[in-house]
Amino acid sequence: MQAHLDTEKYLASIAKEHSAFTYTIVRQGLYSESFPLYTAFFDLKNPTKEIYIPHDGKGAGIAWAKQDELGEATAKIIAQHVQSGHRSLYVNRTLLLSGPKDWSLEQSVAVLGEAAKVDVKIKPVTKEEYASQPSINGASGYGSGEAGIRWATAFDAIREGEACVTRILLGDLLGREPESFDRTIFEMAKVSS
Repeated sequence: MQAHLDTEKYLASIAKEHSAFTYTIVRQGLYSESFPLYTAFFDLKNPTKEIYIPHDGKGAGIAWAKQDELGEATAKIIAQHVQSGHRSLYVNRTLLLSGPKDWSLEQSVAVLGEAAKVDVKIKPVTKEEYASQPSINGASGYGSGEAGIRWATAFDAIREGEACVTRILLGDLLGREPESFDRTIFEMAKVSS
């Protein structure tokens, strides 16, 4: 997410030039609820038996985190800052809120299949094949053609370990263990049935 990185650099440069300016950057990990973006829009209500993505599912994965918990932890960071008279521990820092476990895409898909009661497997495809699928090209409204191919570079980032960084800060801020990916998915499956 280059725009986010550019914004972070910009904030740091302003703080360097103006000592009264402070910031706290909160990088939120990938939402458990956003799994469709990484599974060719797998649908818990209408599951398929194969997920065609430009990844074999093995290796580094994603440190999924529940969206509500990320919001709650971010609110606590803001509240701590206000309550401390703007002398927060987090001034001019970058914080990563992510889940406590790295779930490979293969493990993630197994959870989706179990929740949807279907045996589902990943079928690796090229970025072009991925982008040409109906679920990507038009049906989801997410991207078609070149946009879909550009989006598919996210799988390169996952493969390189950019999404599997686990941290304990989310749990520390919540004061409890964050909800696991599988529990979130099973709860979503109950709601969708």
